[in-house]
Amino acid sequence: MTVLTLVANIKANTGHADLVKAELLKLIHSTRVEEGCINYDLHVDNENPNHFVFHETWETRELWQKHMNAPHIVAYGAAVVGAVESWTLDELTLIA
Repeated sequence: MTVLTLVANIKANTGHADLVKAELLKLIHSTRVEEGCINYDLHVDNENPNHFVFHETWETRELWQKHMNAPHIVAYGAAVVGAVESWTLDELTLIA
């Protein structure tokens, strides 16, 4: 089995960090109980409180893609419209 590791960087617009953080925190429980979720950990940059990072590991890419269409992810997207400056996603494969 090849697991999928993801690093998602979410940068809130100035003045919106509290809203974005609150909405990201709402994702934790629902995601951790999803099929295929191995870990789903939220971090904040020590020097930039507007920068959040998810470190995620999924059993398969297909199960992660299913997660990306889950109702709680869709609700998050709607809740943070205009509050997120940018976000990036890196898909990684463990090699050692």
